[in-house]
Amino acid sequence: MRVPVATAGGTTSPLFTVVASGIKAGSGASVIRSYQVAMSGLNNLYKRLSASGARIISVSPASEDSPSAPVAASSAPEPKAVTTAPTPKKKPHANVPVNTYKPKTPFMGTVTENYSLVKDGGIGRVQHITFDLSGGEPQLEYIEGQSIGIIPEGNDANGKPHKLRLYSIASTRHGDNYQDNTVSLCVRQLEYKNEAGKQIYGVCSTYLCDIEPGSKVKITGPVGKEMLLPDDEDATIIMLATGTGIAPMRTYIRRMFESRERDANGWTFRGKAWLFMGAPKTGNLLYDEDFLHYEKEFPENFRYTKAISREQQNAKGGRMYIQDRVLEHAEEIFSMIENPKTHVYMCGLRGMEPGIDEAMTAAAAAKGLDWSELRPQLKKADRWHVETY
Repeated sequence: MRVPVATAGGTTSPLFTVVASGIKAGSGASVIRSYQVAMSGLNNLYKRLSASGARIISVSPASEDSPSAPVAASSAPEPKAVTTAPTPKKKPHANVPVNTYKPKTPFMGTVTENYSLVKDGGIGRVQHITFDLSGGEPQLEYIEGQSIGIIPEGNDANGKPHKLRLYSIASTRHGDNYQDNTVSLCVRQLEYKNEAGKQIYGVCSTYLCDIEPGSKVKITGPVGKEMLLPDDEDATIIMLATGTGIAPMRTYIRRMFESRERDANGWTFRGKAWLFMGAPKTGNLLYDEDFLHYEKEFPENFRYTKAISREQQNAKGGRMYIQDRVLEHAEEIFSMIENPKTHVYMCGLRGMEPGIDEAMTAAAAAKGLDWSELRPQLKKADRWHVETY
């Protein structure tokens, strides 16, 4: 949709509609009001609403048939009340399963497959591991964006049983076999050298990467509501992933574009999905063939952008990281975020966050906006989802 512009003093500025709720003087009843303001006045309007105790519900481009004059941020007339009381809001994700199985009473799953996801030329060890969930009382059910806990066999250095580790689920609720009785993980073996120079391997990640089909595994959960998809079939989904942070993104993309998933869910995604994937080498682009297939099948709906740090260079001649790709497309991404139907999902190494924040800060500043103020608003509106480690 083309954004209308208002002319003042020989300059043009896009118009935006800001919807906020507050307290109606004299009655105490909460009201929802709509403001129309030029982009240059958004910051002042945000501050004025915040000072008055109002809560911003949404910010979106003004429709083409909206009045042409924006509300002046410094001396705004009394806005028209949209309604006298807010519509009761259903608690989001109220029916999502959580903690069906706990550490003291875990579910015993059976490994059905364990294969490598790293291709020729890749580094490290990453496995796709599937567990059979049949026979649970109750059944261990989950949805896209959740995690499960794994309790590795054996004891720690103090002789106590190992504690659980959480892993993002890499399969949709129907499982890779579409029979509603399996769950899959994408696990990288943790390895590093300690201060003495000794090679150290992660306890649970090594346990999982080495596990054989037929083995029994203690599983807890599911947990998490931070990374769940919206129900809107016309939403825009921006995904930022590094390494095994691709796990939840795989679930979203399969749910959106895999034909059997679409049939099973009765959920036909018609919006836009854009995946940014970061990896050290081409061989470390996990599930790459699947994403290329979906991009070919749904060119109008799915976009796939890669950042391969040891094989590509950024604009400054350094290694290409995911934040560099975000910076390249920052203006376009930010324009998408201005649409209230857009959700952003970030999963992977915690070190990716500062770079992405820097890119979004620059894009926001170019529009006269403050990213440090906008990001909390997106978070509050359940449109900014982060799971890093």
